[in-house]
Amino acid sequence: MDEIRIPNDATYAPFSLTDVIATAPIASRLLLGATLPGRVISAAALGMYAGSAVKDWVSRRDVRWIDFQKEFGCDVKTLGEMPEAARRDEIERLAARLDESFTTERIPRDELAVEVNGHLTEYIASVTGQRVHTSSEVRDFTLAKLLFPFAMGVCDVLSGDVALFRDTGIFEPHVICHEFVHRKGYWKELHAQALAYLALMSSGDPVLIQSALAERLHRQLKVIAGEGHQEYHDLVDGLAMRVELADEMHSLRPDPGAYESSVSVVMKKLYDERLKLTGQNGLSDYDVGFTNFLWTFTQSRHARQEARQAAF
Repeated sequence: MDEIRIPNDATYAPFSLTDVIATAPIASRLLLGATLPGRVISAAALGMYAGSAVKDWVSRRDVRWIDFQKEFGCDVKTLGEMPEAARRDEIERLAARLDESFTTERIPRDELAVEVNGHLTEYIASVTGQRVHTSSEVRDFTLAKLLFPFAMGVCDVLSGDVALFRDTGIFEPHVICHEFVHRKGYWKELHAQALAYLALMSSGDPVLIQSALAERLHRQLKVIAGEGHQEYHDLVDGLAMRVELADEMHSLRPDPGAYESSVSVVMKKLYDERLKLTGQNGLSDYDVGFTNFLWTFTQSRHARQEARQAAF
């Protein structure tokens, strides 16, 4: 088994280097009445950021990337459409599975990040024959939270810096794993959704499996409800799950007054366009694309990986 280590030096800095680059001159002006000290700090942070990004890029040159079309029988532009009847049936089965196997166990974030990273590393290695080791550091805040208030987490693909913006409950293992896929060099959102799900499902850990299944259920509910805010909540209530699970699902779609701020509306549109410009399908890859990927994988007769990985 080949071993590759991506340094991810920027992730070990006490503060997000991009935040320092952006805010140091402003803070210096406010606190000292002069911008020069801030500019010096900003320049130093930029040098550290660039150096870290270059080291990571050099390390990634020997990475064997997963060929999704070959391994899973589909990729971003070759997804089959999952029938609505199949979606609704899956929603019922997912809800029943989650209800039966529900666990209240929570793993502290630092420990969880290490565990999730280990399972992700091993899953990717099971496909490529190569372990790609990366940092397990997770931040609680970056300025990106102000730009993407609708996001639960973010990863700077150049530095590998990962931040989670809030406690995401049973979804936290999947959110962390999704961002860690980006840290390993897979920048497409569909790939991050798929690899995170498959890695957690293969872990054998009830907490991680619960998170993967909850993410799959959440995304199916979003596909059926579309932009219908109340329809989403009605679908959740109709599943008659235990209160703890229902509350987790409801928390992902707060009332429009809190969720659909002007910043969210504008940034979602911009982010959707950015995804399309980079060869993706847009924000739909998080839910429609992800669920279609699992569906197409199970139906494929040419995938090298066993389709049972997408079953539950």
